Amino acid sequence: MATEARVYPTESPAEQGTPVRVKKLGHVVFHVSDIERSTRFWTEIMGFKVSDRNEHGMVFLRNGSDHHTIGLTTAREKVDLPSRDQVGFDHCALEVGSVSELFKIRDFLKAKGVTIHYEGRRGPGCNPGIEFYDPDGFSIELYACMDQIGWDGKSRPADQWRRATSLEEAAANPVPGAKY
Repeated sequence: MATEARVYPTESPAEQGTPVRVKKLGHVVFHVSDIERSTRFWTEIMGFKVSDRNEHGMVFLRNGSDHHTIGLTTAREKVDLPSRDQVGFDHCALEVGSVSELFKIRDFLKAKGVTIHYEGRRGPGCNPGIEFYDPDGFSIELYACMDQIGWDGKSRPADQWRRATSLEEAAANPVPGAKY
């Protein structure tokens, strides 16, 4: 079923005077084909803990003190995920403590048979990371050391991005000011 496109004003939130001031991303909910398999993935591979299950079988998972960061619910029908050329969800990115943790995580994922489809540093944000798929094909990114925007509101210039195609390359060639 196609959804109707919504039209939003083109002014920035500051120009609109919006009262919305998001403090953090609260949680992501995935519709999955096998809720027990996905629960095992999020607990055994990703290290989350189950907080609750509701009366409909939805699973709520946490990685900190918030009640849940990830929600899992059973999909009523199995469909292919949209390709990267189609409108749809692309990936969920989760921060880890350091680049050295990324190396350990990469080894752990490979030992568990999880295929990594990207590792390195892409560009804007200058964050080294690894990307892989969950059991239903959702792309998950684990990253460290995301650039922070300073008091002047400006991001790092593009000539300092230093793209890398492996964690080794990203660690050997850090961006200026990075603390790996």
